[in-house]
Amino acid sequence: MSEFVWRLPSRGDGRSARAAERTRGGFGEPAPTIATDIRRISPFDNLNQVIDAAELTGWDGVLAPHDPLGEESWVVTASALRATRYVRGVVEFTPTFGTPVYAAKMSATLQTISSGRLDWRIHVDVDPDQARALGDDVTGEERYRRADEFLTVARGVWNSEPVPCAGFRGTGATHSGAYFHVLDGGFRGILSGRPFPRILLSGSSDAALELSSAHADIHLLTLDDDPALGAEVQRRAADHGRTVRLGLELPVVARETDDEAWSRIDRLLHQVHPDAPAAGPDPDARPDEWSGFDAFGYPTARGLVGSYDRVARRFAEWSHNGIDYFVVSGHPHIDELHRGGEHWLHLADPAGRTLTAEEASA
Repeated sequence: MSEFVWRLPSRGDGRSARAAERTRGGFGEPAPTIATDIRRISPFDNLNQVIDAAELTGWDGVLAPHDPLGEESWVVTASALRATRYVRGVVEFTPTFGTPVYAAKMSATLQTISSGRLDWRIHVDVDPDQARALGDDVTGEERYRRADEFLTVARGVWNSEPVPCAGFRGTGATHSGAYFHVLDGGFRGILSGRPFPRILLSGSSDAALELSSAHADIHLLTLDDDPALGAEVQRRAADHGRTVRLGLELPVVARETDDEAWSRIDRLLHQVHPDAPAAGPDPDARPDEWSGFDAFGYPTARGLVGSYDRVARRFAEWSHNGIDYFVVSGHPHIDELHRGGEHWLHLADPAGRTLTAEEASA
């Protein structure tokens, strides 16, 4: 069975491509205007509807993206876990936001209130514009070294088996590194006995592959990545005595027919670039892929376009080839995730989403 996760909006939503570009846009773009009468409408109203719809239509999880100018991903994830019963909540954050012990403690509480449905999406690479705006001159290799130590410490203080309370004593977790120091750390009592969050990582550099091989449960690829990256991550993980699942992150536009899906892309493109030529399949790619999604503010440029059947076949093909975790995005969110849940999720993963006669009669 494959897992399908919906990427949530971080700055609101909109039906036009310009609204999508603004609300999803890069670091430094203005946030959308919020209604002045907060008693009548809250920006979280739409977000809560998206989260509810994800559970209602059969998605396996929702991912709250890290966005310096958007809603805080930890708060959004906590809200999603509290409001749902089945979907997993994936919190995306950078390992520089706080200490690994603090992140682990927050996560232990979230695992308690959600019955273990929390995952971590660690965002290591930082956009150069973000780094300059924040006065951050840390090199890429150093970011990965810090992330490695962050995850090592977080796992070190976590106890998946229950440990009785003992005053202020820890469980002996001690660490002295370049970035973090822990003396007799380790969770006891109500903070122990919960599963550690699954770790989602990505990246194509040697440092990224090494980090994933040592820590990731799932390594996310994009359609622009070299297909051999997945095999390389799994080979390196095997050297550590570990296994890593492969995932794919991509935007999707699916409609009843291929022509209708491409017409939607063309309308969106001309809202942002009125003089652009008609949108169509890339000549150097498959006929159901398009590399212009970044024009609308999507985090990945290349995505999937086509009929419900065509889109479902692509996902089934990826699953057959060993990619079984998908982070999907689209806008308007409430519309697009309903389309996915109602029209192609059950076709893409029939074994995991269609009851057998015996199950239906049980």
